[in-house]
Amino acid sequence: MKKKSYLFLTFLLISITIMAQGYVVKGTVKDGSGAGIPGVSVVQKGTSTGTTTDFDGKYSLKIKKGDVLKFSYVGYTDKSIVMDGTKVVNTVLRGGVTLDEVVLVGSRSTGRTIIDSPVPVDVIDVAKLASLGPQTTINEILNYVAPSFTSTTQTVADGTDHVDPASLRGLGPDQLLVLINGKRRHKSSLVNVNGTVGTGTVGTDMNSIPTAAISKIEVLRDGAAAQYGSDAVAGVINIILKKATNELTINLNTGANISQHSEKYGKGGMDGEKFVIDANYGIALGDNGGYINFTGSLENRGATNRSDAMGQPTYTMFDIATRKLGYDQAFAMSPSVLSSYVAGLDPSLKAVYDTGIANGDSFYDIITSNGSNGAVSEYELSQRGLTRDDFRMKVGQSKLRGGKFFMNMELPLDDNGSVLYSFGGMSFRDGLSAGFFRRPAYTDGRGSTNTLENGFLPHIASRVKDKSLAVGIKGKIGEWNVDFSNTYGSNSFDFTIKNTVNATLGTSSPREFEAGGFSFGQNTTNLDISKFYEDTMKGLNVGFGVEYRIENYQEIAGEEASWASYDKNGELVTQTTPDTDKIYSYFGKLVPGGAQVFPGYRPENEVDQNRNSYAGYVDVEADVSEALLISAALRYENFSDFGDTFNWKIATRYKITDDIALRAAVSTGFRAPDLHQIYFNATATQFIDGVPNEVGTFANNSRLANLLGIPKLKEETSGNLSIGLTAKLPDLGVKFTVDGYYVSVDNRVGLTRNYSPPGDSPASEIDNIFKAASAGKAKFFTNGYDTESTGIDIVITHKTSIGKGTLDNSLSGTFSKTEVKNVKSIIGVEILDEKLKGYIEDAMPRTKINLTNSYHIEKWNFLLRNVYFGSVNDPDFRGSATPVIYDAKIITDFTAVYDFSDNLKLAVGANNVLDVYPGEVPASSNYGRQFVFSRRTSQFGFNGRYVFGRVTFTLK
Repeated sequence: MKKKSYLFLTFLLISITIMAQGYVVKGTVKDGSGAGIPGVSVVQKGTSTGTTTDFDGKYSLKIKKGDVLKFSYVGYTDKSIVMDGTKVVNTVLRGGVTLDEVVLVGSRSTGRTIIDSPVPVDVIDVAKLASLGPQTTINEILNYVAPSFTSTTQTVADGTDHVDPASLRGLGPDQLLVLINGKRRHKSSLVNVNGTVGTGTVGTDMNSIPTAAISKIEVLRDGAAAQYGSDAVAGVINIILKKATNELTINLNTGANISQHSEKYGKGGMDGEKFVIDANYGIALGDNGGYINFTGSLENRGATNRSDAMGQPTYTMFDIATRKLGYDQAFAMSPSVLSSYVAGLDPSLKAVYDTGIANGDSFYDIITSNGSNGAVSEYELSQRGLTRDDFRMKVGQSKLRGGKFFMNMELPLDDNGSVLYSFGGMSFRDGLSAGFFRRPAYTDGRGSTNTLENGFLPHIASRVKDKSLAVGIKGKIGEWNVDFSNTYGSNSFDFTIKNTVNATLGTSSPREFEAGGFSFGQNTTNLDISKFYEDTMKGLNVGFGVEYRIENYQEIAGEEASWASYDKNGELVTQTTPDTDKIYSYFGKLVPGGAQVFPGYRPENEVDQNRNSYAGYVDVEADVSEALLISAALRYENFSDFGDTFNWKIATRYKITDDIALRAAVSTGFRAPDLHQIYFNATATQFIDGVPNEVGTFANNSRLANLLGIPKLKEETSGNLSIGLTAKLPDLGVKFTVDGYYVSVDNRVGLTRNYSPPGDSPASEIDNIFKAASAGKAKFFTNGYDTESTGIDIVITHKTSIGKGTLDNSLSGTFSKTEVKNVKSIIGVEILDEKLKGYIEDAMPRTKINLTNSYHIEKWNFLLRNVYFGSVNDPDFRGSATPVIYDAKIITDFTAVYDFSDNLKLAVGANNVLDVYPGEVPASSNYGRQFVFSRRTSQFGFNGRYVFGRVTFTLK
C-alpha cells in the first residue's frame, strides 16, 4: 500500500511540475463552413504572449494549464477558452463584425478591441485587401480604405515624384509616426521642397516595405506623443508583419491604365503598365511556435502622361535665324538686323514684325513675339518638320523599377516565454521622371539651342535605397514582461540627371550628370517593462520604459559640372569672375549653370550632422470597474540640439450599457524638427507662374538666415482632444464608432515663401550670398505659424448572410478642417503666401467617405468599393479674384476573384472603373495644356481607369 501511495505521490508531483512548466497546445481555427481561417490572433489573456494562425488556420503556442486563450479575427466574434491540459484544441469562430479585432497600438495593455479602446483605432486587413483590391502599395491601399489617410502620386516635383507624401487627419506627413511590429520606423531622407501637399515636411517611405510581408495595419487616429514620442501628433500607423509558416504564396499582378486620356490628353489608349511579383514563405523554428517568414517583391511600373500638345511658344525669330545662318552668325547679328532679316522670309513673319514696329516694341520684343496666332512658332515648326506634340512634357506618374525583401522572425529560447525576435529588410527603387521642357523659346539660354536646336526634355533618375533591422528579446523577469530591442534603419537618395545639359558648357556639355543626393540613418534602443495586475480593481496594467535614439543626416555633393557655371574660357565662375567673362544669352540674360532641371548639390551644400535623444515614460491603464476604463501616460524626452520636452495623456472609456460606450482622450504632444529641416540647403530651378527661377533653400543655421533674423528651429507643440461614441446593435449585426477631434499645433515647422534680396543694409553681404549660391530667390525652414484642426470620423460595419454567401459592408467617413493661424513675418513680409497656406488648408480632400461591399459565396469573392473624395482648392489660385475649386468625385473599384483550388486563385478588376478625372485647370493657367490637371492638389490622382489581373499560387 505504501509503495502504491509513494508511486501515486511521485506521479502527482511530476504531473504538477510538468504543468507548472507549461506545455505546447496546438490546433486549428475554422469558420462555420469548416475552412481554416488564416491570421487569427491567438493571445494568452492578460499578457502579450501569442501567435497567429497559418494559412490553414493552424496554430501552436506554449502555455500553462489554467491559462485563457483568446481567439480573434476581423469579421468574427471573439472566443476565449480555458486551457485544461488538452494538447490539441480546435475551435470554430462564428461570423461577427470587424470592430471586435484586438489592437496593439494606442494601449500597452493587452486584449483591447477596436470598440473597447479608449482611443479610435482602425485595423486594415492588408493581406485580404491585397488579394481582393486593385491597389498594390501600402499608400494606395490606405488611401482607398482609411478615410482619414490621404496619399497620391506627385508629378514634376523632383524627388517627391518617387515618394508619395502621406497625411493623417489632415495634418503634415511629418506629424505621423510609423511603427513596424510596434517599433519606430525611420523616416525618408527626402525633404519635400517643390510645390506639393506636404511641402517642407519629411515623411516615412512606407512603399519601401513589400505589401506581401504585411498581415495587417493598425491606424491610431489620436495624438500619442506621450506614449510613443516625437511625430505622433496626428496619430500612429503600426504595420504588423506576417508570421505564417510552411507555405509558399506567389502573386503575379499585372495591369495598366486603359483610359480616355492615356498616353496623351484626349487620345485614349494604354500606359502605366505595371507588373509585380511577390513571394512569401515561412519556416517553423522548433516545436514551440517559432518561425521565420520571408517576403520578396519585384515591381516594374511604366510612366503615365496626361499632358496635351504644347501650347506655349516654342521658337523665337532668333531660332529661325539660327537654322538659316548657323548659331554663331545669328548670335553676332544685332536685334534690328536679325528681326528684319527673319521678317523677309515669310509674310506671316513680316506681319509679326510690322505689328511690333507699329506698337513701338523693341527689337528684342519683336524677336520673342509670336504674334496673336503664334505665327513664329507655327512657321518654324513646319520648317523643321515638327509638331507641338514634340514639345509635350511628361505629366503623370513616374517610371519605376524596384525590388524589396523583408523578413520577420521569432524564436522561443526557453520554457518561460523568452523569445528572440528580429525583423527588417532592404529595398531599392529606380525612378525616372521628367521636368519642364527646355524650349528654344526660353530667352535665358537654358534651351541650349547651340547644342540642341530643338530644345530637350530633361529627366531626373533617382535611386532610393532603404534598409532596416530590428533585433530584440522579450520574456518575463518574475511577473514582469520585459522587452529589450534595438532597431536600425536608413534611407538614401541618389540623383542622376539625364537628357540634359549644362548650358554654360555649350557644345562640350555632357548629357548626363551625377547630381549627388542625401541619406538619413536612425538607431533606436528600447527597454519596455510592463505588468498586468489581474486582481487589482478589474485589471491594472502598468508599463514603463526608456528609449535612446541616434540620428544622422547627410547631404552629398554632385560632380562639378552638375552644379557649376563656367565662363567663356571654360573656367569655373566665382565671385571674382568679371561680368564680361560670364556667358550671356543672345537676349542679354545670364545663362544659368548646372544641370538643367536639377542642378547638383554643391560642395558647400554638403552636410554630415548627428543628434541623439533619450526618453523615459510611464503608462498606466486601469479597468476601474466593468464599465470604467482610465489610462494615463507621461513621457520626458531630451534632444541634444534643442532641449527637453514633457508630455502627458489621459484617456477614458465608460460603458453606458454592454453595447454602448463613451470614450475621450486629452493629451499634449510635440514634434522635433527633422535634421533635414535644420540642415538641408540647395539651389533648384522652380517654375513660378511659368517662369524659371533659381531658388535657394538656405539652412536654418546659415549666415543668410541669421542676417534676416530667422531664429533657430525648436520643437512643435500640440494639444489633442478627442471624444467618441461606440455602439453595437447585435440584432442587426452592426457596430459603429463616431469620434470627434480637435488638434492645435503651435510653432509648426515649414518652408517660407520665396524672398528676393532686400535692398537695405547689409545688402552687399546678402547679395554676395545669393550670387555664391547662384540663386535669385531664397527660402528657409522656420517655426512660422500655428494650425488648428477639427474633424469627425465615423466607422460603421455590418455583416450578414445572403443565401449561401456572406456579405460584409463597411461605411466610413471623415469630415475635417485645418486652419492656419498666427503667421510670422520676415523682413516685414508674412512667411506664408496664399499658395503655401493652400497646401496646408484645402489642397487635399477635407471630406472623404468610403463604402465597401464584399461578398463571398463558395469559390467566388466580389469586391465593390465606392470612395467619395471631397472637393479641393487649387493653391495656385488662392487669394485670386477667381479661386478654382475642383468638385468632389466618386471613384469606383470592382474585383471578382475565383478560387480554382486551394492552390490557385485568379482575380480581375479595376480601380476607377468609370474612368473619372478631376476638374481641369483653367486654360489661362495650365502652362500651354501641359498641366491639364492640377499638380498642386492631392485628391485621387489623374491616371484614370486602371485594369488589372492577379494570379495567386499557394504551395504547402
